[in-house]
Amino acid sequence: MKWEKLKPPEPDDPMCCCECDIYQYGCCCDCEDLDEAFNRWLRDRPPKRGYQSAVLGAMIDNLEISMIPALVLLPLLLRVAALHYLLGIIILTALPGLVLWYYYATHRKRRRTLFFLTLSLYSLFYMYYLFIAEILPRGDVSQLQLCTVTTGMILTIVSLIHTKRGPGLVSTSSHEAHSHSQEANKDSTHLNGSVQSAASSSGTAAAELQTTKEAPTSKWSRCPVCKVMRPPRAGHCRTCGSCVLRLDHHCIWINSCVGQANHRSFLLTLSVFVLTSLYGISLVLRSLCPRQYLMTALLYCPAVYSQSSTALCFTCAWYSTIVTAGLFYLLVTQVLNISFNVTERESRLALRNKTGQSRLWGLVIDTGEYSRGLCQNWVEFLTMADASASPRSSHTDLV
Repeated sequence: MKWEKLKPPEPDDPMCCCECDIYQYGCCCDCEDLDEAFNRWLRDRPPKRGYQSAVLGAMIDNLEISMIPALVLLPLLLRVAALHYLLGIIILTALPGLVLWYYYATHRKRRRTLFFLTLSLYSLFYMYYLFIAEILPRGDVSQLQLCTVTTGMILTIVSLIHTKRGPGLVSTSSHEAHSHSQEANKDSTHLNGSVQSAASSSGTAAAELQTTKEAPTSKWSRCPVCKVMRPPRAGHCRTCGSCVLRLDHHCIWINSCVGQANHRSFLLTLSVFVLTSLYGISLVLRSLCPRQYLMTALLYCPAVYSQSSTALCFTCAWYSTIVTAGLFYLLVTQVLNISFNVTERESRLALRNKTGQSRLWGLVIDTGEYSRGLCQNWVEFLTMADASASPRSSHTDLV
């Protein structure tokens, strides 16, 4: 069992043999019981000196309670960063570090948290409030531009709510339906046996080749945690505690998994947010730095710190740029994964098992298992069934 110190456990992260879908003895042990016993053994051991104090451990365990004060501190930190450009550099550099620290602290315990979803929504509404309160009265933004930003914000919220309806969970009914369909296919194949036996040898070879290619896609596996049969490309999310159809990853920013039922809406949410944020940042910079080029206004904007309101808007533009850059990277990786017909979970398993090839400077891992070409991969993604095999997926989970 290999533990990685800096990398948090990912959804369906194979901690040992039973977590790997391709291992033939996949049900030989129960990793959850083994992990609980190991954690109890670690608690009984005396902690090492200088490793982690009791106060720090209590802070990590109860940090969810301090979520609201932390979000209240965000406007205060941005106003302090607007006092001087050196303070802005320090605070805007420390904020991503604090967010990453909390990310590792929560994912090490494999638990859901509302911190990132609340932070993203709070930041979105706070940036929009500053845009209305500080930039709009300056008279540099037209009504059409204001309607465009407002529409983009509303579409982001609507698509996020649609994404939160559920990723599509695996249940026993899905395997029963698959078994019935297999029996129906066998019956139809038996009735058409005389026609198939009269086919030529070349036609028989082509049919055998097609059967060989479709064999991996029709293989179901048993989840060692949920004890349910799951279809290919489904995976178990340790954070949510459920098996998800065509699991891509567990997204902390929406506090939910991204699977077959909500992958398209998740991609739409990312696209609308990135476009709206870029457009809003450009409007802010054109209003604050009308004589500067848009590409250089973030680096040099004279007299922006002469007034507190313009300094605050400029600092928030930098904050929005940092957030947008991170989500733009996520959007690019999602588009590349869809183009190669591979999920984030499959790429991580391929890297761990050394069965995939790194493409485009490591931005995507090509497994070659499900890829059918660029156009066909996108057609399959856009037309895949919006199935949710569990009644829990039909209700909107707002948190």
